[in-house]
Amino acid sequence: MAFILRKTYKGVHSNQIGFPGGRYEEIDKDLMQTALRETEEEIGVSSNSIQVIKPLTELYIPPSNFLVHPYLSYIEEEPVFVLQESEVENIIEIPLSVCLDKNNLNTELIDASYAKNVEVPAFNFNGHVVWGATAMILSEIRELFIRIA
Repeated sequence: MAFILRKTYKGVHSNQIGFPGGRYEEIDKDLMQTALRETEEEIGVSSNSIQVIKPLTELYIPPSNFLVHPYLSYIEEEPVFVLQESEVENIIEIPLSVCLDKNNLNTELIDASYAKNVEVPAFNFNGHVVWGATAMILSEIRELFIRIA
C-alpha cells in the first residue's frame, strides 16, 4: 500500500501520514475522478493504470472540515512513484500483508491539532504511525479483506 508523508506546513494535517487525495476541482467529472487525479499528481501513478474496486465509507474530518470519499483500488504493475515535491515529503510503501496484520493495530500517544498527548487507535509500521482518518480507512480495508479471506 502506498501512503504519503505530508510536508510540514501551517495546517492541521502537517507532517502526517495519509493516503494520496485532495480537493474536488471543476475539471473532475466526479469524486472518483478527483481521487484518481490526486493520486497521479501526488505520487505519480497514472490514473489510466488504476483499477477502482469500490468506494469506501465517507468520513468526516472535523479538524479540517472535510468529507473524505475514499476508494479502494489497485494497479497490476509495480508502481514507479514520482512524488509531488510541493505537497509530499515522502512515499511510504507498506506491504498489504503488514497492513492486514492485527498486531500492528494498537494505541499511540500523538500530538494533534486540537490536543497534545492524545491516546488514539493507530497502526504502527516500523515507526510510521498511521492514525486518525487514515487509520479508520485502513481499518475498513482490513475488514473487507478479512471477510473475503
